[in-house]
Amino acid sequence: MEHAIYLVTLVGAALVVAAAFSSLIAFRFGAPLLLLFLCIGLATGTDGLGIQFDNARLAYFAGSLALAVILFDSGFGTPLNALRQAAGPALSLATIGVLLTTGLFGVVAYYLLDLSWLESFLLGAAVASTDAAAVFFLLRAGEINLRERVRSTLEVESGTNDPIAIFLTISLVEIIAANASPEARVLVTDLVLGFLLNMGLGAIVGIFGGLAIVRLVDRLNLDHGLLPIFVLTLSLMVFAAAGAIGGSGFLAVYIAGLIAGNSDIRAVTILKRFQDGMSWLAQIIMFLVLGLFATPSQFPAILLPAVLLGLFLIFVARPIAVWLCLMPFRLPRPEVAFVSWVGLRGAVSILLAITPLLGGLENGRLIFNTAFIVVLVSLVIQGWTVGPLARRLGLIVPARLGPLDKVELELPGSAHHELLAYRVAPGSPVARGERIPRWARPSLVLRDGRSMRFQDMGRLAPGDHVYIFVPDRYPALLDKLFASRAVVDPEDADFFGAFAVDPARSAAELEAAYAPGLTEEERKLTVGDLVTERLGGHAEYADRVLIGPIELIVRDVDDKGKITGLGLSLEPTAPVARVPVFLSAGEIADRVAGLVRNWRKRIKKQSAEAPDDAERSPQPVVERATDEG
Repeated sequence: MEHAIYLVTLVGAALVVAAAFSSLIAFRFGAPLLLLFLCIGLATGTDGLGIQFDNARLAYFAGSLALAVILFDSGFGTPLNALRQAAGPALSLATIGVLLTTGLFGVVAYYLLDLSWLESFLLGAAVASTDAAAVFFLLRAGEINLRERVRSTLEVESGTNDPIAIFLTISLVEIIAANASPEARVLVTDLVLGFLLNMGLGAIVGIFGGLAIVRLVDRLNLDHGLLPIFVLTLSLMVFAAAGAIGGSGFLAVYIAGLIAGNSDIRAVTILKRFQDGMSWLAQIIMFLVLGLFATPSQFPAILLPAVLLGLFLIFVARPIAVWLCLMPFRLPRPEVAFVSWVGLRGAVSILLAITPLLGGLENGRLIFNTAFIVVLVSLVIQGWTVGPLARRLGLIVPARLGPLDKVELELPGSAHHELLAYRVAPGSPVARGERIPRWARPSLVLRDGRSMRFQDMGRLAPGDHVYIFVPDRYPALLDKLFASRAVVDPEDADFFGAFAVDPARSAAELEAAYAPGLTEEERKLTVGDLVTERLGGHAEYADRVLIGPIELIVRDVDDKGKITGLGLSLEPTAPVARVPVFLSAGEIADRVAGLVRNWRKRIKKQSAEAPDDAERSPQPVVERATDEG
């Protein structure tokens, strides 16, 4: 017995270490990290090194706990401004998008596999949710800076579509296991009512659970080493409590993390570091367990239809669902195309594919194997192309800041101030003599191993370490002072325009200088307000607006989303690929309005020419009549 404990511990630790080392390969070559984790699990499983693991309940239990940890960390790290910015598109994708993907995929699965209609839709529900964690790893590994609107949409979608897909999958498993064949109307009604109850209870428990976590952390004077474990345990209690009363535990734990992460919770720096490590560990465990549970020797029997289903999901189902969901929002076509392509399937899809085995369904293993192959196809095809596609579509923007060496230190007893340690970078504004604002309080400077008061140091020099007390609202402003200049690649120069334009200047001056064809109402606006209005009321860094012969480029925005810097290009060269599909509702309306205007112009032109024709047409008749006379 004792020998078995050591052996299991050794094998488990070795797998985790191997997965951790594989992340170095992924960072080096940009490989999909999830794919490497799954391959390690497959290589050590039944058809690999021979480790036998076929306990579906244990795999589902371990995967569910790991997913709860990941979702709490995802919510904790999602700022409210990102949620507000992407709430509409992301929630549309997480609800309607999941249903559309399930329906489209289920119809094709019915004709390619030997499954009933309900089993086909069950398979569609299992693969309907995305795994954005793998996407963001690829973006970090490729060192590309994705546009905030796209990143926020994918982040919020990934945190909110899992609970919906889980509810749909479990509901279909219960219906099939009960050998029920409900009418379509009854099935839809039951699913809608069950969905509202499940999500409603989950949301309520999540809100109260998040508020309770914040209050307990602030009230209890726990040791800093115990505090992260305490918060993690509370998050799992929220997950379990919501599930025990019939709610969605996954939605509850995500909302709890969202509330806790956006409050003035104590020791937030320590919590973020701990949860980041726990999220990595949870992902490794979940991926390895799911890889161990699979049996690759069973894949060849269904390989062809499963691969076809994976291709259909990538090239047809996901793009159609995304286009229909994002049509009401005025998003540029390149952004819609990127969101549709980055619908990577991952561990959640494999985890949901275990539920048919837990329900004892006859075709449970067929559904699991098919979902596993679909995930592999998605990771192989989409996982390697995320970075190149983002560059091709012009969604990569230059970094606003250069290298920045900064450490956040926990400040006991104050939730509204931070102690930041900066290293003065060569070429930074403070190194060039820029003053530190009065609301920041420098307390200590380290230079050449000596510590001195800030008042006694004089001008800061590159390499100095400066410790500053600062209100929690302003760290981003200090970052700009201590960061070196961002290195602008020659290809990135188009992002900034030929020269700067003051956003506070009148748009009438723009009309007088370049005659871009502004309306009377637009001439009364400032240039910044004009750009914001043309962008639909919200501007972000690197947005571009083409107005006649010029192009205005957003160089910077403040914390409230107001434009503070603009560039102007006289020869528009927007690095955006033309996408022939994915028209938004706004673009469709513009094209329809254009067609109507052109039609009216032709009608007016024809009506204007009609009298001339009427005057000329009788003349030949009169002449012929005269000749005959």
